[in-house]
Amino acid sequence: MEEYLVIDGYNVINGWPELNHLKEKSFEHARDKLIEMFSNYQAFLGIKVIIVFDAHHVKGSTQKKEIISGVEVIYSGEGETADMVIEKLVDRLPDGVLVSVATSDWAEQRMIMGKGALRLSVRELYRKVQQAEESSRRYFSSKPCNPFPLDSQLDEYLKVRLEKWRRDK
Repeated sequence: MEEYLVIDGYNVINGWPELNHLKEKSFEHARDKLIEMFSNYQAFLGIKVIIVFDAHHVKGSTQKKEIISGVEVIYSGEGETADMVIEKLVDRLPDGVLVSVATSDWAEQRMIMGKGALRLSVRELYRKVQQAEESSRRYFSSKPCNPFPLDSQLDEYLKVRLEKWRRDK
């Protein structure tokens, strides 16, 4: 079953200590770090992540969508909150997909649950990401590191030919 995780970006940034601290220096860096973290998360778990950021106070802004490192990032338009974008997004996702929404906004949680999505608090999402990072570390540290994986798959004749070709250049 296809799975989506929709995230209220600034809600998560404000709720995670590392990102909240980073935000004090630069909102842009905090956003970039959040996107980077969920790029890894979605790749490891095989889900689709959509992060929604509020831009409703930015005069003249229109909703903007982009893909950054495989993560769909949406900036709301002027007068449109992230919550409004998330509600519309949950409505538009196809039937038969599993949708989780990460926000600590209680009203938003109730709204999305009424639309059939699962809710995750910012704290629950933090724990899930930590667990995924730990699982990823264990998985990759248990794999033998072969710096020449192609070399082990070639027969001796082809290895000699490639080496000769490399040296003749």
